[in-house]
Amino acid sequence: MLSIKKVFLFLLAFSLVFALTACGGGSSQGSSASGNTDGIQKLTIKISHVVAENTPKHQGALAMKEYIEKESGGKIKVQVYPNSQLFGDKDEYENLVANNVQFIIPDMAKLVGHEPGFNIPSMPFLFDGDEDAIAFWDGPKGQEIFKRLEKDGVLGLAMWPNGPKQITNNKKPIKKPEDLDGLKFRTQGGQVLEKLYSTLGAGSVSIPFSELYTALQQGTVDGQENTYSNIESKKFDEVQKYLTEMNHTRVDYVLLTNTKFWNSLNEKTKKIIQGGVEAGTKVAREQAAKLNADAKKKIEKNGYVKIHVLTPEEKEAFRKALQPVYDEYTPIIGKDIIDDAMSR
Repeated sequence: MLSIKKVFLFLLAFSLVFALTACGGGSSQGSSASGNTDGIQKLTIKISHVVAENTPKHQGALAMKEYIEKESGGKIKVQVYPNSQLFGDKDEYENLVANNVQFIIPDMAKLVGHEPGFNIPSMPFLFDGDEDAIAFWDGPKGQEIFKRLEKDGVLGLAMWPNGPKQITNNKKPIKKPEDLDGLKFRTQGGQVLEKLYSTLGAGSVSIPFSELYTALQQGTVDGQENTYSNIESKKFDEVQKYLTEMNHTRVDYVLLTNTKFWNSLNEKTKKIIQGGVEAGTKVAREQAAKLNADAKKKIEKNGYVKIHVLTPEEKEAFRKALQPVYDEYTPIIGKDIIDDAMSR
């Protein structure tokens, strides 16, 4: 009996040592690249957007996810929902305010009802390229526009470019302003884009991005305007005949969060998430020009559409024709803001 009792005590002691060792080994797995994870809040963060995976927006969102999960040692989980899987154009802002999602990356044109400054990307021929647009939104006037959303409980964190827009349609080549007369185009929405197209004699309608391919296929609209990367990733060229490289307006996104979520973070957690925002912004900005260039090559290779690049003379004709847009909307947006954008 005594020997059995000794064996039992030995086994019990061995079990306790093994259990303590296992617990100690588990704690070492919690270290992050930035050090101890003590004090980092355990969270699940949702990022929602409406475009495809092979876009600058999605690549930026994935970079955010990778950085935040790595630096938090896995304590913060990030779920990315592309292609309107979680929310679409019409309801993502309201769900952000309600904290049903923690980050959205909407097209700025979708925010003009909340703040007219987000009409800037829709002002025709305002920026020469991505660098000028980035400089504006990173500058004081761009940041001022972001801050105006705080009245809704929303925080603007960073501008992510997609790039200049091109026009596609099913009816005819577009080389001069009068070629748009009588056509109907899908736009992202907003009064500036409505004014732009009406000035050229065309109609415009706002259709959710996720429904646009079908609308083009069925002839609900004659055409649309978008970046090369959006046109190619959503295969719009399959259901269009003509593409004009206009570079007239832009698609620019803003990374948004809500104050309820942001204010719930302690400093250590917020620092990690802010680092993720910076990492995502860097990738999104680097990828925008590259993906647009690659997308143009794919569209050319596909051969579904005939591509016309505006000459400098043709572009100047459009500039002159669209001056009424500036006459009407400069006072609404703010002359100081327009002047700052033009100075870039």
